[in-house]
Amino acid sequence: MTLLLVALGLLVASGTAALLCRRSPRAANLIGAGGAAAACALGLIPAVVGLGGGEAKFDLAWPVPGGSLSLAIDPLTAFFLLPLFALCGLAAVYGAGYLGGRPGRRSPGAPWFFFNWLVAGMVVVVTARNAVLFLLAWEVMSLASYFLVTHEDERPEVREAGWTYLVATHFGNACLIALFALLGPRSLDFADFAPAAPAGLLFVLALIGFGTKAGFVPLHVWLPEAHPAAPSHVSAVMSGVMIKMGIYGLLRTLTWLGPPPLWWGGLLIGIGAASGLFAVLFALAQGDLKRLLAYSSVENTSIIALGLGVGLVGLHTGTPGVAILGFAGALLHVWTHALGKGLLFLGAGAVLHATGTREMDRLGGLSRSMPLTSATFLVGAAAVAGLPPLSGFFSEFLILYGAVQHAGLHSLAAMVALALMSGLAAAVFVRAFGSVFLGAARDGTVRGAHDPGAAMRAPLAILAPALLVLGLATPVLVPALAPVVEQLVSLPAQRDLDAASAPLAVVVLGSVVLMALVALIAGGRRLLLAGRTVGSAVTWDCGYAHPTARMQYTASSFAQPLTALFGPVLRTRETADAPRGLFPDAVSFATRTPDAVRERVWRPLFAHVSGALHAMHRLQHGRLHLYVISIALTLVVLLLWRLS
Repeated sequence: MTLLLVALGLLVASGTAALLCRRSPRAANLIGAGGAAAACALGLIPAVVGLGGGEAKFDLAWPVPGGSLSLAIDPLTAFFLLPLFALCGLAAVYGAGYLGGRPGRRSPGAPWFFFNWLVAGMVVVVTARNAVLFLLAWEVMSLASYFLVTHEDERPEVREAGWTYLVATHFGNACLIALFALLGPRSLDFADFAPAAPAGLLFVLALIGFGTKAGFVPLHVWLPEAHPAAPSHVSAVMSGVMIKMGIYGLLRTLTWLGPPPLWWGGLLIGIGAASGLFAVLFALAQGDLKRLLAYSSVENTSIIALGLGVGLVGLHTGTPGVAILGFAGALLHVWTHALGKGLLFLGAGAVLHATGTREMDRLGGLSRSMPLTSATFLVGAAAVAGLPPLSGFFSEFLILYGAVQHAGLHSLAAMVALALMSGLAAAVFVRAFGSVFLGAARDGTVRGAHDPGAAMRAPLAILAPALLVLGLATPVLVPALAPVVEQLVSLPAQRDLDAASAPLAVVVLGSVVLMALVALIAGGRRLLLAGRTVGSAVTWDCGYAHPTARMQYTASSFAQPLTALFGPVLRTRETADAPRGLFPDAVSFATRTPDAVRERVWRPLFAHVSGALHAMHRLQHGRLHLYVISIALTLVVLLLWRLS
């Protein structure tokens, strides 16, 4: 626990010191990034130790009403601390190159201040054992990430993204305040919770409050706006780790509410299925690479929701194997998505850094000029899409394996939804990788593009092999999750997890054999072609003598058959400038797919609320003496009410 406290202190101190170095951007960058990376390295030690079981505590008297300054590391906390420290440390190294490589921009002191406070806030969120401390850390995390999202606030779309995020996060915060008020009417220490409301109401409040941060549809609207606006290393942390704070909060709440009724699991499966299918379809229609990854994050938290739903159904129906496998699959997917989506956002940042654009229809052919970024992005895409032998496949396999063991409508819905989401996710990432890295450059934006500097390359080179190792080590890793799963289901889990590792080992072995076979074929081809002249020629060009890059598929045209199939859901808008006359000038065709929930639900709602609040501007008349009289009358009324 001492090392964790030192790490927290180092985060706060280095972030504050970076802020004070306004006159030396280089020093601010070095202090902010170095402090964050060192603190994360220190924090990994207690996280690894805590995963094995037991609990380490730290308690300090606190003059704030409602409890004490109480921190602890148990297996569930340690499970979330591991990806938190790992990804944030690598993102700090990446950020040193990302922020330091932009001359003429504002000092990086403020971004590093908020980045380090964001990491510190998340650490306290998962270690807090008091509701007041938890909510304070949650607010620090939310506000720090808001200022990071709005770092480039000179752009109108960034300001709008920040406003959307601020409204969404505080809507969720209001539900969390109500949740903790009902959980701890006598004491706000977690150990002394005595719920003063039905468990169903508490579950719904937790689902809304934490689901807003996790990005469950229809509470996801901030995610596709905030992630593209933030610097890329911040997007990686927000998607890979911060939204998992919502998953952590939901899991922690389940440990306080007792045995779950069947509708809890059914509701989570329903939310996971609807949210995941909605998100993956909108990911398929996006032209902005980072916005596509943001929708993919919604889809992946939905997979976690499916796993939790299967686990809750297993707990209610008295089938321990279903419950254990469902929770284990959801937990493993937390790690998979943290590393995989972190890698993808860092890769997208490298593309943006090299080309200046995130629009996939303008990119292409980057695998030749950015080989490291291309290869690592491919690994991340395969992991998040759930392809073997990467860990995304095994987390989804565990959820399906658990659902298959329960014959019921809920499990069937989970299996169908997961199968559809996996297939569409594969199409999403084939489209993303192919349009950005394969083919030929579509315009001059990619001219001169190259892999980034060492500070930005190192995290890519670490995360990609880590995903492969995580996948190949799954048969050993899954039994090691027993302490975390047992804490959630209150049942012995080691035997079921040991049994589940056998089919996982078969898949791993088959994958290794397949990779060895592919390597053997590639080596044989290279050997056969050695010493021979190898030429290249264009593919069949439909009779055109001089084909150009404009004739290849774009990201939009590749996805068109699927987006047309799901047109009633997506409502894609098309704008075209059709050819006119015998010798037409330039023509154009473009598509845009705005978020259906944002356009049809939240935007009209915000417009009505804004109109109602605008009508209250009459109260701001500027007459000070009337303000004083209003305050005095209010105090008199409250006093009379209190004395009556």
